[in-house]
Amino acid sequence: MSEESSGQEKTEDPTSRRLQEARKKGDVLKSMEVPSAAVLLCGLLAIYSMKTYMYDRLLLVMRYYLSQLHSLTITPDNLLQLSLEVMTFFALLVGPLMIVIFITALASNYAQVGVIFSTEKIVPKFEKIDPLKGLQRLFSMQTLFNTLKSIAKLAIVGWVAYSVVKDNVYNLLPLMDQTPLAIFIFYAKISFWMFLKAALIIAGLAALDWLFQRWQFMKKMKMTKQEIKEEAKNTEGDPHVKGRIRSIQMEMARKRMMADVPHADVIITNPTRLAIAIKYDSATMAAPKVVAKGAGVIAHRIKEIAKENRIPLMEDKPLAQALYKTVEIGEEIPANLFQAVAEILAHVYSVKRKAA
Repeated sequence: MSEESSGQEKTEDPTSRRLQEARKKGDVLKSMEVPSAAVLLCGLLAIYSMKTYMYDRLLLVMRYYLSQLHSLTITPDNLLQLSLEVMTFFALLVGPLMIVIFITALASNYAQVGVIFSTEKIVPKFEKIDPLKGLQRLFSMQTLFNTLKSIAKLAIVGWVAYSVVKDNVYNLLPLMDQTPLAIFIFYAKISFWMFLKAALIIAGLAALDWLFQRWQFMKKMKMTKQEIKEEAKNTEGDPHVKGRIRSIQMEMARKRMMADVPHADVIITNPTRLAIAIKYDSATMAAPKVVAKGAGVIAHRIKEIAKENRIPLMEDKPLAQALYKTVEIGEEIPANLFQAVAEILAHVYSVKRKAA
């Protein structure tokens, strides 16, 4: 039931079933900034940890081809072989970095949404090409936040680049007297720290974006009170039907209980409100059992059945209250009440023998 049809505001937190149904449709909490920040940060750390390896591989490639310039000729016959050699060199150079980036991208996406197989998002829908819907999306809170986020990222990256260059501007002139290797190392250090600072700030923006996406997603998933009731009815059944079933089950259990009263040995009462039917068979029972019990109208019916079947009624208020509160139907008498019940049964058996 939609918000418009129900006339209610969506003020209730989404249930687990609502979230599961949305997940099946591919609608999950996800921030696109988290994988981007993770890839950038892990990529920079991977470059820093593999800088020696990458430098050695790059130097090896340059030495190899520069030493072959005087004898290297490119012809249609050796073009394929040279291309394969170049691709192999660069695959060994950047391959480990690409593997780290690929694993990071997979892990960051999996950490957010896990594994989902859904075709709901790729199904053609008219609302995706509806101009009115498009205008609503263009001026939505999500679009505004994305615009501000992009501006903030550009401003932050620009500010970081400017501050790093400004701090090192006085070290540029002495580079004229340095070797090409020293110049390369200097610019590599500046670039690394520039990108690292920008990546850390972008990671902070990604955390804020995830919080915003979570707020937006939970707001979208909110439910009306009527939707909560409808879901409970669909999952657990109509409360009225469940109540009717419970009443029928209780009535059937009560009938079975009343059917066991004529087989009891004694009815212990308090004497007006409670009635507990006790049965004992030394051949099949380790201790006396409660075969029926009740209060009020049920107690009155138990006593009527007992009188019709000439089952003795014994008044014992403390024992009747203890049995009613602590012993369920079909359970044996507990040890702390066994002595009192045994005395009553012994008296009942004695009276029966005398009558016989």
